Amino acid sequence: MVPPNNDDHWLVRPRTIRLLWIAFVAVLVATVAVNLIVEPHGEFGIDGSVGFNAWYGFLSCVAMIFGALALGWVLKRRDDYYGS
Repeated sequence: MVPPNNDDHWLVRPRTIRLLWIAFVAVLVATVAVNLIVEPHGEFGIDGSVGFNAWYGFLSCVAMIFGALALGWVLKRRDDYYGS
């Protein structure tokens, strides 16, 4: 295991990254748990399902990642594009 380096920014320290992941998962679980207690009133039917905001946000994020990868593939140029 690598000893902690106090010169690193606090956001790149492994302990901080682990604590942030734990906090994010706890907020997600709390949000879905509250959605189980409070009855959702959806406008379109599917948005009234349990955990809709959680899985819709996750799927949107995955779609944006794949969209960015596809855009990068389309806009990709050779390494010597500006050199010639």
